[in-house]
Amino acid sequence: MPSTPHPDAARRAEYLGELAQGTDRFHEPRRVDCPWCGSTRLRTRLRTRDLVQHKPGTFVVDQCRDCAHTFQNPRLSAEGVAFYHRDVHEDHAGREHLAERILTAHGGARRHRAAARAMLTFPEPESWLDVGTGHGRFPQAAKEVHPYTSFDGLDPTRRVETARAAGRVEEAHRGHLTDPEILARLRSRYDVVSMVHHLEHTPDPRAELRAALTVLRPGGHLLIEVSDPDCAFGALLGKWWASYGQPRRLQLMPRDNLLAELEGLGCAIVTTNRREPHTPYDIAGALTLALGRVLPAPDAPWRPVSPTRLRRGVRTALAGATAPLVVGATALDHVWAPLLRRTRFSNAYRIIARSPA
Repeated sequence: MPSTPHPDAARRAEYLGELAQGTDRFHEPRRVDCPWCGSTRLRTRLRTRDLVQHKPGTFVVDQCRDCAHTFQNPRLSAEGVAFYHRDVHEDHAGREHLAERILTAHGGARRHRAAARAMLTFPEPESWLDVGTGHGRFPQAAKEVHPYTSFDGLDPTRRVETARAAGRVEEAHRGHLTDPEILARLRSRYDVVSMVHHLEHTPDPRAELRAALTVLRPGGHLLIEVSDPDCAFGALLGKWWASYGQPRRLQLMPRDNLLAELEGLGCAIVTTNRREPHTPYDIAGALTLALGRVLPAPDAPWRPVSPTRLRRGVRTALAGATAPLVVGATALDHVWAPLLRRTRFSNAYRIIARSPA
């Protein structure tokens, strides 16, 4: 009876089989115009590799000279999105994803509660849908602020089902908000729809906004938080700016563009905020990404062979030796945060809009 391959060996064979066909197929054709305003006046903002998982491939981020919309170009195809998102939350060979933890620092419970508190000026919502909920961390924290609200979650991955099993959401909807079946099922059902760092990952943010208004009740509220491409850290740090998040972030939208789009959809802008959503992780994130680039490669199924025991030991030793640098950079981020969030160095913004009655 033939032996069963080790799971890691099977995963490595699967990855290498895909990569043998090249990475160009993971991209759509390159655009010559801006997906937001249609202008052909584009400039390349950066070229980079996958600095978190270190999967093969090169990624370009362009910016429109007219409307400042910033987008991945050429954009990942659906197949590419699946490939580069796969295993991003897994822990291969016991390795700690420090870079991933820093890149998802905006998902901390404290920041989630701050976003939820922004809705306290309105009547207590009965029903709330969190789009792109993942493991349901936002609803879990928001329920501490709104204990009488029913929170549901929507996500294209099975993580939303894990969130329901853990009691973080009451109903788990797996798929995309723009799916016709989901829209038909959830139409006019919610008082609040939240999108916390979700729009950056979507191929068509405008379609996401229209879908969100479809599932909102008349007069319901849309809560959005996104990374700000106008943040001065983007120009200062270049590809090491964590909020670029390549290749998993497809869009970065200037605040004025998003405000104009919401108003064009008939929404009333209730409030905007650049201070609270700022996440103090820019210096630590850049340092962590740079260290991940120069340290010996970790084991991963998309690498042809596993690193030797010696290379693993060297990586572990160097990672331990540089850990105090990351801790110091994190402390620096937090010390500067009260000042930076009042300037162009604020790296995110929040919008609360009311849907048409």
